[in-house]
Amino acid sequence: MAWTRSKRSKTIKLILLSIILIAVGIVIVVYVGYRRISNTPELILSTIENGANMSIGRIQQTVTHDGKRQLSLEAESAHYIETQKQVILKDLSVTFFLDDNSEVYLSAQKGIVNRDTNDMEVSGNVVIKKDNYLLATEQLNYDHRQRIIFSKVPVSISGNSTNILADSAIFDLKTKKIWLEGNVEGTLSANSAL
Repeated sequence: MAWTRSKRSKTIKLILLSIILIAVGIVIVVYVGYRRISNTPELILSTIENGANMSIGRIQQTVTHDGKRQLSLEAESAHYIETQKQVILKDLSVTFFLDDNSEVYLSAQKGIVNRDTNDMEVSGNVVIKKDNYLLATEQLNYDHRQRIIFSKVPVSISGNSTNILADSAIFDLKTKKIWLEGNVEGTLSANSAL
């Protein structure tokens, strides 16, 4: 019986020694691999430079021109497509900063931003809010160079006893004027000022 205990004890010691040696071997392999990558970051960057897609959660970006904020964008997630220079956004909100220090707010379920131009296309429950007015549509675009927001699909505008429907709309952020086209109908209160 003593001989069996001794044999069992040696077997357990051999198993434990094997586990320790395997664990040390894994640590060495991971360390050497990490050192190899950290000493040659071009191995990591080469996948990005070759057009690999990147995805990140919760982003915030501010666009400025001549030291003045033009817009601030937030989204729950972003997916960058290098080959098309586009960022696909989900659940986004944008604040446009106007010259008179007022703000226009936009929200949508999905957005596509062109990284070269900062132009944007948004869709899905699109809402624009300016003061007490809401413009709702399913899809619209933002032309960054001209600072205009436009929709080629039906829009509805509501607020301050105003309800307007139109087939399309253009909102100039510089002049704060809106143009409505196609089957425009609705009601305006006497004190309406968009």
